[in-house]
Amino acid sequence: MSTIVVISGSPSTLSRSERVLYYLGELAEQQGFRVKHISVRDVEAEDLLYANFQSPKIKEIAGDLEAADGVIVGSPVYKASYSGILKSLFDLMPQDVLRGTVSLPVMTGGSLSHLLALDYALKPLLATLKSQPLKGLYFQDSEVDKTKDNPILDEAMITRTHKQLDYFLGNLKRKEFV
Repeated sequence: MSTIVVISGSPSTLSRSERVLYYLGELAEQQGFRVKHISVRDVEAEDLLYANFQSPKIKEIAGDLEAADGVIVGSPVYKASYSGILKSLFDLMPQDVLRGTVSLPVMTGGSLSHLLALDYALKPLLATLKSQPLKGLYFQDSEVDKTKDNPILDEAMITRTHKQLDYFLGNLKRKEFV
């Protein structure tokens, strides 16, 4: 059985991006995948601020990522990029922590004008860590209700989400048989 690590780069306790990530994790679990959720809020601020590579939590997250068959990484858009706290977390990971791992990047933002943050910020970050990022998903804030079990409001976006997730999970299933 494949393991998926879902990483939330949202510093907020109740965020659209995190709600979408939990929803994707729930869908993956329904298809028989093991899912582990990690939030940047799980790490002590001092460990991130002072680059504490020896932090037990940082080492645990690095181990989880190295053992993962696939990762889903999400963040709200901040200043045309992913959150700074997500960058701080990934700066503490080994350079090749995602080698050979398929990744699904996910971002939420206030308008379509932030759509390129997915291609010009998050996907390059994942590629730098030696991941194989897929096309990814971008949600406008108006398409997400963070209080619902299925947080995606737009039917076309629901369809696109399921297609991207199926493609991601299909890659993991094929990897199991190699």
